[in-house]
Amino acid sequence: MKSATHPIAEAQPKRSSAGRRLLSAYRTEIAIAIAIIVIELAVGTIVPAALSGGNISNVTQAAAPLVIMAFGVLLVIITGGIDLSVGSVFSLTGMVTGLAMAHGYGAVASSVAGLAVGVGIGALNGALVTFVGLAPFVVTLSTYAIAGSLSFIVTDGHSLPISNPDYWLLDSGTLIPGLPNYALWCVLLLVAIEFCLRKVVAGRWLYAIGSSSSSARVIGIPVNRVRLGAYVLSGLLASFASIVSVSYISNAEATAGSSLMLQAIAAVVIGGASLFGGTGSAIGALLGALMITIIQNGANLIGVNSFWQGTVTGVVILIAVLVDRVTKARR
Repeated sequence: MKSATHPIAEAQPKRSSAGRRLLSAYRTEIAIAIAIIVIELAVGTIVPAALSGGNISNVTQAAAPLVIMAFGVLLVIITGGIDLSVGSVFSLTGMVTGLAMAHGYGAVASSVAGLAVGVGIGALNGALVTFVGLAPFVVTLSTYAIAGSLSFIVTDGHSLPISNPDYWLLDSGTLIPGLPNYALWCVLLLVAIEFCLRKVVAGRWLYAIGSSSSSARVIGIPVNRVRLGAYVLSGLLASFASIVSVSYISNAEATAGSSLMLQAIAAVVIGGASLFGGTGSAIGALLGALMITIIQNGANLIGVNSFWQGTVTGVVILIAVLVDRVTKARR
């Protein structure tokens, strides 16, 4: 006779197998999380204030706009494209939002006007890439220059203080007790994007297009529409990141996003996405953005000249790309 198998004995291997699959799927993200902890502890041994609750809270709040922007850049990079315009979109959005408030429009109308900037430039990028067939690098570099110029033109280069006294609540308020809004937006976007990428058909299409757009067309995936959607979302999230940032500092600057394009791409690449397309996760993008912010914060606390931050970011991108190339070659 066959011996009966205890239900607990059957469940144990299943849980173990699921755990191994989870570790395999997110091994890059786990490595980045460990690296972040090591970096923070290393800085903390030199400057104990780095490990204080106040500093950690400041780091997460400062990282929130970069995290939001990185989520949008991630979607484009997964498809095998690139969006160089997000930094200028960030700057122009802030100026348009501040200008609308200066002309007496309310917080909601001004924010919608700012978000429209990202949607419009994202749609233009997507249309030129997908329907006209231009290279993503050329298209987004052009819109980067155009939006960057417009951010100076609309206010003649002057900064704009935010007149609405309650606008700071968008960033620092609390819709959920104990969870600041800047963290809430990041968590909601993280869950939504990661769920869509892993479980929703349209999310899987992004990976398929990034792996081979010609094969994706053959199997019936609407490549043009999906790519267009990715660029629109990238622009929209860059604008939303700007609005959150403007709410945080209560001021709009024409140069606010000048360095964020490089940082957003770096965050996505550090997080495990390939610039060749087909890979990446929202968790990785978030961790990559946190790592960049923590490195910058640690450098400031230790007293490293801020002029070196661009060098550090560039080196980190280069290392991440080289690791990706070596990994692909081994596979």
